[in-house]
Amino acid sequence: MTNADGQSNYSRIEKAIQYLEENFKQQPDLDAVAEKVHLSPFHFQRIFSEWAGISPKRFLQFLTVDFLKTKLSESKNIVELADAAGLSSQSRVYDLFTTLEAVTPQEYKQHGAGIRINYGFHETPFGLCLLGVTERGICWLSFLQADGDPRNELDSMKHHWNNSVFYQDQPLTASFIDQIFSNQRTATKKLHAFVKGTNFQVKVWEALLRIPMGNVVTYQDIAAQVNSPKAVQAVGSAVGANHIAFLIPCHRVIRKDGILGEYRWSATRKKGIIGWEMAKFKA
Repeated sequence: MTNADGQSNYSRIEKAIQYLEENFKQQPDLDAVAEKVHLSPFHFQRIFSEWAGISPKRFLQFLTVDFLKTKLSESKNIVELADAAGLSSQSRVYDLFTTLEAVTPQEYKQHGAGIRINYGFHETPFGLCLLGVTERGICWLSFLQADGDPRNELDSMKHHWNNSVFYQDQPLTASFIDQIFSNQRTATKKLHAFVKGTNFQVKVWEALLRIPMGNVVTYQDIAAQVNSPKAVQAVGSAVGANHIAFLIPCHRVIRKDGILGEYRWSATRKKGIIGWEMAKFKA
């Protein structure tokens, strides 16, 4: 959703989150935050509550180090998280939410040769995104910076799938957006991810799919899950190489000290996504 001046509501929300974090010691009130994003207090409270379902003050509580440390202590391992979400086994995570298919070794060597990718640019709860879809599933999702050039994201997708053929098809990709960002996915509406990566990267991305929405884990947790407990740095690299944002939830991996850390599509957006998910599930 975009305002009359062309600025999306999410860009204002992101600025507000950044301002609240930078000035948390002063505990700025609603009027101060609204002024910072050039809105009336009433208008800002309304758009933030519509977006998150809670007040800005309550939202910020989800992003404190103490709160996140508590969430980590509750999340001893990914299997326990899946069980807590009412899933009888790890495989049930895929049945209910997302299936993942990787390119074959031959396709990996050919860098996507012969694969048709339809793409489109769409507004999401976290700003403008680029979505790429093949007949075998969603193969790309990236967020654009507020002042970024859409062509740069398109170039990144084309570089990743550099021997594929690309066609813009807004109606086709639009049909996926609501389903991707819904917090009520069901077994009758499965989402399929189609990825290109090394065997190790694919194992890490599969582990990410086992993290239920509204929860966070550490890089060490993921390393243990893929049976490589000493490969924390390699896990971090694989998490950062994820090319399907949000759907493969690399944003749910944080540092063991409770710091959220960096994110390929901006650290502030990572805060926004984590807080939004926790608000939806009333963490």
